[in-house]
Amino acid sequence: MRSVKKQHKLKVRLAYDDVGSDLSSKMKQKLNSSGVEHYPFMPVLFSSLTGKMNYRNHRKIAVIDGEIAYVGGINISDTYVNYDDNHVYWRDTHLRLVGEAVKSLQIDFFTTWEFVSNQKINIDERYFPEVTCKNEVAVQIAASGPDTDAPNIMEAMFMAITTAENYVYITTPYLVPNDQMITALQVAAKSGVDVRILIPKQSDSWVVKHATNSYLERLMDANIKVYRYTKGFVHAKTMVVDDIFSTVGTSNMDYRSFNINFEVNAFIYDAKTSKILKNYFLEDLECAEIVEPERWTNRPKIEKLKESYCRLWSPLI
Repeated sequence: MRSVKKQHKLKVRLAYDDVGSDLSSKMKQKLNSSGVEHYPFMPVLFSSLTGKMNYRNHRKIAVIDGEIAYVGGINISDTYVNYDDNHVYWRDTHLRLVGEAVKSLQIDFFTTWEFVSNQKINIDERYFPEVTCKNEVAVQIAASGPDTDAPNIMEAMFMAITTAENYVYITTPYLVPNDQMITALQVAAKSGVDVRILIPKQSDSWVVKHATNSYLERLMDANIKVYRYTKGFVHAKTMVVDDIFSTVGTSNMDYRSFNINFEVNAFIYDAKTSKILKNYFLEDLECAEIVEPERWTNRPKIEKLKESYCRLWSPLI
């Protein structure tokens, strides 16, 4: 790891969730020696015992020079690089932004940084340089969590689903929807909208997998098509509606993302971007299997029992 202070005179700040991240003492020493300022978000004493502790920072934001920003589902870990065949293939989606939308993500990061570091940042033009690129796409950054007055991401997705006319394509690794989202999806599908949801066949959580499965029959009864990704683990969090609206971010379609954790999504109002994400979705379906409603209804009773048990825990997972 290069010394960013001595060689490049860069200011590098890293805020990470203390439960979601496992930084070793060796890694922290490397960060310190390289001049990287780093602070954990809401540190805990025994992280191994608090894997589902509430109010975690699930936002994934990177801002470079106030001009470029990244947001989406990708975490910082070798796990997500797909560098060899010995690891589970990881499918994710991330967004690169330039223009005015970068400012919103910069503000979001600074808010987090001041909270974790207890430092007041002197805001000046170097953090918010003049936008020189032409803004061709309308992008709205929505954050939600304990620091917002409303579940902004859920409400925006709800509005998009309920106003859809042709199709709604959703990719989410964790599908534990609340009643509002279930109703929105059901009404859309029963109105003739092509509603498709892509989830992983393999899950990184036994409880989440069975909790998700407990919702599938109810969704398919409303003519919603459910697909399970078989190439590896799909971790992308995206939604595309009618070739005009799309969203990429950190929010899963579950109670924890909508109501408990700190999340951030980019909402894009652009036909070109929507078509690109739509094509990604359709390509992913080539590596997925559709859940057949009749076969699913007749699955073993022991599976249904597992699902009922795990569903009891759905608000907590």
